[in-house]
Amino acid sequence: MELSHFQYDYPQELVAQHPLPERDSSRMMVVNRARKNWEHKGVCDLPEFLRAGDLLVMNDTKVFPARLVGENKEGKQIEVLLLEGRNNKWRGLGKPFKKIKEGMEICFAENFKGTIVEKQNGFLEIQFDGENAEGKIEAFGLPPLPPYIQRKERADYSQEDKERYQSIFAKQNGSAAAPTASLHFSEVLLEKIKAKGVETAFVTLHVSTDTFLPIRSQNITQHEMHGERFAVPEATRQKIAVAKKEKRRVIAVGTTVARALESDWTKPTTHLFIQSGFEFKIVDGLLTNFHQPQSTLLVLVSAFAGRELILRAYEEAIGRKYRLFSYGDCMLVV
Repeated sequence: MELSHFQYDYPQELVAQHPLPERDSSRMMVVNRARKNWEHKGVCDLPEFLRAGDLLVMNDTKVFPARLVGENKEGKQIEVLLLEGRNNKWRGLGKPFKKIKEGMEICFAENFKGTIVEKQNGFLEIQFDGENAEGKIEAFGLPPLPPYIQRKERADYSQEDKERYQSIFAKQNGSAAAPTASLHFSEVLLEKIKAKGVETAFVTLHVSTDTFLPIRSQNITQHEMHGERFAVPEATRQKIAVAKKEKRRVIAVGTTVARALESDWTKPTTHLFIQSGFEFKIVDGLLTNFHQPQSTLLVLVSAFAGRELILRAYEEAIGRKYRLFSYGDCMLVV
């Protein structure tokens, strides 16, 4: 299928720049796959669309301050987005990529420097000087907000970003972006869901390049997935097995959960690219934010509900001025 089939237009003013004051106050478009229609609700209405016995699966990954902004020896600003690493050696992305050279030293703060030791296939490998690099990353790193959320200077980042670009159940550190469907959950909402008899479980998928890098091939089947670390705990596996045996629904909170559940659980990394024709074996429902045009996430949601239905729903949502993307509103597909 052609990438152009997943294009849509939207006004820039609909891109949410800040979260709403309350996590569960976003709008929620409920899309019914069988009836091929939708209705307009709010996240606070989510329990109304869940059944006793449903299994709601969430991603407990924790976002770390993966964005570092520094200067090279010529005083030019260099930005690094860390993806994964241990001790002092990390893999990541850089901007402006073309001006970053192997051997370049970048100063991020006093006594916190790094050297680019490798630049290959669009990725960087950076070696930090001294000790306790992870502690310095925590101290000087910024929330890895996507570029469409405009934070041009360090001062533009606030405590709000640190708190709200993180779910309330974040636990396993290692994500370079938030699983944004999770951001809508408050403690009150979770309690209402559990009170209805809905079962809950967790997976861990550390969000990395497969979630946020664009598709660069016109034929989407040629798109290469780099791999994201994930794990489905034994307790979650058992809950899923029982739910499927009893023909109870499994509802995925976010595309990251959907990918984790539909992947090979015996492997530590998933390269799964869900697209048209994919046979979903686990997921029966999906709560997800609105996604950028021509993204792997939009392709996944379209595979689950049908491309034409999803694009019509997006057109309706944009016409009704839904807030888009990471800090925006959401869609429940059942």
